[in-house]
Amino acid sequence: MTQNNTLIRRYIIVGERRFSNYWWAIVIFLGSCGFLATGLGSYFGGQDFTQTVDTPQGLLMSFYGCLGFLLSIYWSLLIFWNVGGGFNEFNKKDGFVRIFRWGYPGKNRKIDLSYSLKDIEAIRVLLNDNNLNLGQRTIYLCLKGKREIPLTGIGQPLTLKEIEKQASELANFLQVSLEA
Repeated sequence: MTQNNTLIRRYIIVGERRFSNYWWAIVIFLGSCGFLATGLGSYFGGQDFTQTVDTPQGLLMSFYGCLGFLLSIYWSLLIFWNVGGGFNEFNKKDGFVRIFRWGYPGKNRKIDLSYSLKDIEAIRVLLNDNNLNLGQRTIYLCLKGKREIPLTGIGQPLTLKEIEKQASELANFLQVSLEA
């Protein structure tokens, strides 16, 4: 929570600009450069420091290098665009909830949802600790008409203590029930 006012609360959602994404984009880029250098060196008969003797092996190394290079460019663009980043704003002063996220470039790049505080029925917490997705912990904003909007970001799961604290503070602030 970045703004702790008695009437306005704003929670920042990180999106793609996390340390792990920077790390993997750099590692994949460096690895792809190594694959490209090895493959092209083998293919063109330059200094062969990896002992690749076959032309097909050099082509395959170049192919993997190109794929890694394209993946690192894509990952870097996601970081630059900050896909998934944004904020959740709860404004008692003006009586609305605003959920803002950045998406992929295009006409729907900005996802900006606003709802009246009167439409909020509850805050729901989903705790799903199975081995397949290593635990899904999400806070949902429950609106009239059975609509549920996720409020937590993807990629950096909160601890059980953090998610319970954030959900209970939000339910108390909005004066709605907290469901599990």
